[in-house]
Amino acid sequence: MQNGLYVAVSAQVALQRRLDTIADNVANMNTVGYRATGVSFETEMARTGDARLDYVSTGSDYLSRRAGGLVKTGNPLDFAVQGDGWFGIQTPRGPAYTRDGRARIDESGTLRTLNGDPILDAGGAPILVDGAAGPLTVSADGMITQNGRQVAAIGLFAINPGASLIRAENSGVVPDKPPTPILEFTRDGVVQGAVESSNVDPVREMTRLIDVTRAFDGVAAEASQSETSLQEAIKTLASSA
Repeated sequence: MQNGLYVAVSAQVALQRRLDTIADNVANMNTVGYRATGVSFETEMARTGDARLDYVSTGSDYLSRRAGGLVKTGNPLDFAVQGDGWFGIQTPRGPAYTRDGRARIDESGTLRTLNGDPILDAGGAPILVDGAAGPLTVSADGMITQNGRQVAAIGLFAINPGASLIRAENSGVVPDKPPTPILEFTRDGVVQGAVESSNVDPVREMTRLIDVTRAFDGVAAEASQSETSLQEAIKTLASSA
């Protein structure tokens, strides 16, 4: 097989992966707190005899940390993050961090996500409130007040900018470096009665979809031309033998 076919196949694999991430982003454009997936590519060098070939890698996924817009809901159990912080939640697989702050109070008074995961305070413990003591008032520093009495505090956590993020449930992530509680609220804070929308830009994703589709068609045409050239060369050699 000609080397051009190997290069074309590597490009098609990379483009298919990019297409998959675009489809996933578009499907979650209305998911609260969702972080869009991107793919970074680089060429890989290979040698076949004395010829050096440039292959396209399959790419590395990353999660965009760009903030989504805040949408006011008026629901006192909806919370959003102002700044770069994350809510901590306790999932069945361990702690995770999310920008989806929609909450509910269970029969025991535990503050949970809509998926049922306990929301954590700055110390990493579940938050307990009195479900019969009236509505919650939450200040920018996460302090929860009921009937004028401070009862708990929602934790906000900072994730190292260099940490790699693995996607988890509830629009959450699990970083490869331990997050740290946020104790200074000059730039970060909790907004009650609002949620953060997905950070997916639908116009940008549709533009990327068009670009990827065109690139895929171009690579397919190049592979077909390379294969035709190979077949013609085989015919020529066979007829001259």
